[in-house]
Amino acid sequence: MANKDDSFVVFDKVQKSYDGLSLVVKNLNLNIKKGEFLTMLGPSGSGKTTCLLMLAGFETATHGEILLDGKPINNIPPHKRGIGMVFQNYALFPHMTVGENLSFPLEVRKIDKNERETKVINALEMVQMSEFINRKPAQLSGGQQQRIALARSLVFNPDLVLMDEPLGALDKLLREHMQYEIKNLHRELGVTVVYVTHDQSEALTMSDRVAVFNDGQIQQLSTPDGLYENPENAFVAQFIGENNKLVGKVKKDNKTEVLVRVSKDIEVNAMKVNCEGEGSSTTLSIRPERIHLNSKYKNKVNATVKHLIYHGDHIRCQIQLDKDNDFIVKIPNSNIKNNLKVGEKISISWDTKDCHALDA
Repeated sequence: MANKDDSFVVFDKVQKSYDGLSLVVKNLNLNIKKGEFLTMLGPSGSGKTTCLLMLAGFETATHGEILLDGKPINNIPPHKRGIGMVFQNYALFPHMTVGENLSFPLEVRKIDKNERETKVINALEMVQMSEFINRKPAQLSGGQQQRIALARSLVFNPDLVLMDEPLGALDKLLREHMQYEIKNLHRELGVTVVYVTHDQSEALTMSDRVAVFNDGQIQQLSTPDGLYENPENAFVAQFIGENNKLVGKVKKDNKTEVLVRVSKDIEVNAMKVNCEGEGSSTTLSIRPERIHLNSKYKNKVNATVKHLIYHGDHIRCQIQLDKDNDFIVKIPNSNIKNNLKVGEKISISWDTKDCHALDA
């Protein structure tokens, strides 16, 4: 049961079905604190956008309750929830100027003309777009339109802003720039933000906490570093950041660590995170940057270099452990004293604490 006492947004046992048979969202319990930047992250069809639409009021929960600032909102229409919204396609009115687009949500709320003008100017200044007040959306670039959409979501000083893949249509450099702008605005204004994306890098960059969705359920809810450093299951390990995976059976179990037999020639010591005892199958997770060449850690494996890709600050090295297992190793450029060669036999190792034994 979600704790309703200390949260600004609460999903309490929320379910959603579109056809009455299959659940798109399954028994969701989620607390979001006031002023928090929470991202719902997951692949297409995982239920994240449906959760956002239920919070906005564009979809209705099949079961359960959604609360905003302690009050149930299931039966409150979208325009009376006082929530700002930013969409991927901007959703600006093409026949209106920038100023008119920002003024519209204020007019709906029956705010007088002088106050409307002040709020519009303040919102445009926040996103550095004051000089474009008389332009139409078609006269703006994609990045400029997204800034206007962001300003419009903030113009009536909402306590909660929802963002649905807002940067998906922008190119990489502009998207990264806008990530920092949105995060800075969040810090300055103290507004609560619920953000939906399938981009893991975006989620890790911007969020206070991230809820990782898959198959209509939250797989893990944690801080960005918590998700990356301590994934709780194999799905999260694979979805968040780059990850090397080994599958094997638990040979020994001492409660905090396990010894896993991967193949005839490979046995690995790992931290026991989410796996059963001796004889059970498990998936091992090791991040590429935690693997070292020729170091003397407990886990040591012989391998063959298959591919080398230069990435400036590091070399991306694909290696083959045996006929069934390939690894990616990220090697800092400054650490390569002797040039590696494709086909070269090498030794790799990693610390037990950097290897997690997860569900099979």
